[in-house]
Amino acid sequence: MDQSSRYAALDLNEATLIADGHHVLCTYVMKPKSGDYLAAAAHFAAESSTGTNVDVCTTDAFTRGVDALVYAIDPENEIMKIAFPVALFDRNLIDGRAILSSFLTLTVGNNQGMGDIAYAKMYDFYVPPAYLRLFDGPAMNITDFWRILDRPLNNGGPVIGTIIKPKLGLRPQPFADACHAFWLGGDFVKNDEPQGNQTFSPLKETMRAVADAMARAQDKTGIAKLFSANVTADDPAEIMARADAILEIFGTNAPHIAFLVDGFIAGPAAVTCVRRTYPNQFLHYHRAGHGAITSPQSKRGYTALVLAKLARMAGASGIHTGTLGFGKMEGGPSDRAATLMLDQNIAEGPFYRQDWLGMKPTTPIVSGGMNALRLPGFFASLGHTNVIQTCGGGVFGHIDGPAAGARSLRQAVEAWQHDIDLVSYAQYHHDLARAFVSFPQDADTLYPGWRSALKE
Repeated sequence: MDQSSRYAALDLNEATLIADGHHVLCTYVMKPKSGDYLAAAAHFAAESSTGTNVDVCTTDAFTRGVDALVYAIDPENEIMKIAFPVALFDRNLIDGRAILSSFLTLTVGNNQGMGDIAYAKMYDFYVPPAYLRLFDGPAMNITDFWRILDRPLNNGGPVIGTIIKPKLGLRPQPFADACHAFWLGGDFVKNDEPQGNQTFSPLKETMRAVADAMARAQDKTGIAKLFSANVTADDPAEIMARADAILEIFGTNAPHIAFLVDGFIAGPAAVTCVRRTYPNQFLHYHRAGHGAITSPQSKRGYTALVLAKLARMAGASGIHTGTLGFGKMEGGPSDRAATLMLDQNIAEGPFYRQDWLGMKPTTPIVSGGMNALRLPGFFASLGHTNVIQTCGGGVFGHIDGPAAGARSLRQAVEAWQHDIDLVSYAQYHHDLARAFVSFPQDADTLYPGWRSALKE
């Protein structure tokens, strides 16, 4: 059934829709399996809002007034734009706040399995001011870490971090020992996403060992240390049980603790549980599993930029953003747009400019195959260093150990900040020079001639 007479209005003007502020606008790359493009787009909009496959007698004039409407199409480039009335989206009973799961249900819900649609993927969306204000947004971000680390609160630079490797298989004390070894040179340790309450590494026992390691590292270096603890679980009661236990164990160092949530796997409910129950803790949004839909190879779901916007709305203090193609994970220069969407007040997406209306920025967390040699290229592409930068192999693979690995990262940052060639800087900074020896393949690729310059 062609529903374009009801669910399409190609005479609508995008600038007018934005100025009126009554619609969420979404842009998709969509391909019908066959037939007329507009008819397929209208069916998609119907399925995403008030429609069914047939006309029903219960539809009235009000219902028609909240239809989602296709307002622009470009069949040649498979572009479809839909305006969703804000009134369609669910609100909390208890406080009238927005519900992110409702946003996802409408915009990428049943429409992802429609029989007449070959594929459809959301590439960008725009949220009007009145609706945006109903989302939590971040309670904390990198500024709070800078405060703990006694750094300037403006352009305080990168938080140098690591992920303990191996990601599974360490018992409590070896895990804590690895944290301590890194903290002698670095700032921030995060649980890798599979680490939790395994039988060989009970959470409480592990956290007690890590708390002791943190205290000893702070005493030895005179510098505060940070730890991101994984509290992901299916049940909010379990999330809170883990979080409460961790805060009690760390005691006076509790402000130094972030809570890591696998936000894509565990979903908006887990993220919101932590955001609202523990607003004084940094909410570390890990996006494990996102590539199943955000990968450029995937034709359905949504992009990494869309995920970044969703995370900021939900209240993530920081979210992993990729390495702009400089690390091991899939990605490239387009990741920069997602990063800027997180930390700018007004940011350009591929289709919409989003004004965040003063909502706190979400901090980019950079990880995945990085080391000191790759950092200058990454920061040159990004344009600043105000990120949490985590290296696993990049520090534990350093020939002189994790503390030296952490120092090599910091020295690479200094070289970029002072616009000094990395090889030249390494001639006077031993830990950075040893990073060239530790990662010779990267060194040969990125800095040919380094061997003679460093005489290694």
